[in-house]
Amino acid sequence: MTTEKPKKIKSEDIASPKGMRDILDKEYYAYQGFFEKASEIAAYYGFRPIETPILEREAVFTSSLGVGTDIRDKEMYTLKTKGGDHLVMRPEGTAGIMRAYIENGMQALPQPVMFYNYGPYFRHENPQRGRLRELRQFGLEILGTQKSIADALVIRTMTLILDEAGFKNLSVEINSIGDKECRGGYMRELTNYYKKHIAELCPACKERIKTNPLRLLDCKDARCLDLKVGAPTPIDSLCNDCRHHFKEVIEYVEEMGISYRINKNLVRGLDYYTRTVFEVIELEPDRDESGVAPLSLGGGGRYDLLAKSLGSKKDVPAVGGAIGVDRVIMSPAHKPINPRILKKPKVYFIQLGNEAKLKSFGIIETLRKAHIPIAQSLSKDGLAQQLAIAERSGAPYTIIFGQKEALDNTIIARNMETRSQETVKLADLPDFVKHLKDELK
Repeated sequence: MTTEKPKKIKSEDIASPKGMRDILDKEYYAYQGFFEKASEIAAYYGFRPIETPILEREAVFTSSLGVGTDIRDKEMYTLKTKGGDHLVMRPEGTAGIMRAYIENGMQALPQPVMFYNYGPYFRHENPQRGRLRELRQFGLEILGTQKSIADALVIRTMTLILDEAGFKNLSVEINSIGDKECRGGYMRELTNYYKKHIAELCPACKERIKTNPLRLLDCKDARCLDLKVGAPTPIDSLCNDCRHHFKEVIEYVEEMGISYRINKNLVRGLDYYTRTVFEVIELEPDRDESGVAPLSLGGGGRYDLLAKSLGSKKDVPAVGGAIGVDRVIMSPAHKPINPRILKKPKVYFIQLGNEAKLKSFGIIETLRKAHIPIAQSLSKDGLAQQLAIAERSGAPYTIIFGQKEALDNTIIARNMETRSQETVKLADLPDFVKHLKDELK
């Protein structure tokens, strides 16, 4: 009988998947700090948290994103479970939140309902500047109102969050793509225009003209850019209601002092959008010299028709937007925000000997209850080694707990600046810590 030798694992066999990565140390805290600040601002503006599953049923996205969209046709991570369910690793957040709104009967709540959300999303696209296969977004959604002020509220909150994160030169690209009343006529006009130039289109747009003509305006291929200049635009075909709605949104944006530009070719990449669509970009002074277009830091729009595509009997007027957190963190303009979880150590705790190790957790717990953050190296034994680490930590105090102190039920508290030290009984440690806390303020 022969036994097969186990296959030798190579480093590339267990490397993180393409377009996905580990987030460590300072970068982790940068993400955490951004989320805390973004959620704080969102809460002040009336949004409350929601979290939806990373895995959703495939129909949530195939029914809502639209044929001809890259996310649906090329980028979704799909899987079939052992039970036969077809699931998707969520590629975006809005459809899942609308699904949660319908499934949890939120139509019965006072309208609108306002949510913020944060988490990872997954798209199988080519990793490049500002694009990852596992991406993180912070999203805002307002469901249950068609009022233009809701559109403005999402834009306002997103730009405030980005301003707090260090982006001081923001501009909003904005457009209106109409609704079901006026889009049909526009789509016919757009299709007729591109059919006249079909020989000049890139291969992808030759397909889009059959399946999803609005995506023609979203094409970045050089072959199609000149054609886009002469194409009819959605804003020129708006009905009176859509035109009035867009006028109101612009008035709010102007009143708030937000820099903006009407981009008549902006359509965004998903089928559920109606009326307002927008992107938030950072204006770069050297953009013209570099020839590199600025990345969109976030975007969104109104999606009044999404609910019915998910099985709702009634339309649910709604608007939302999302910030690409990876792009924010990677940008040179980003100003890291220290998260609340990050505590600069006030005390370095040193222990020596088995008896001291056994009693160490009680001392650390006393310090924790007093809200005094510490640094420690419980796995180390030598005094000199631990004192050297304490010096480098920058902690203003060191607590030394050795074999003698463990037997005497005392600790030694050393002021690292003056080198003075005192012995404190463990029974008196809570009172000493209160005094120490006042001194460290």
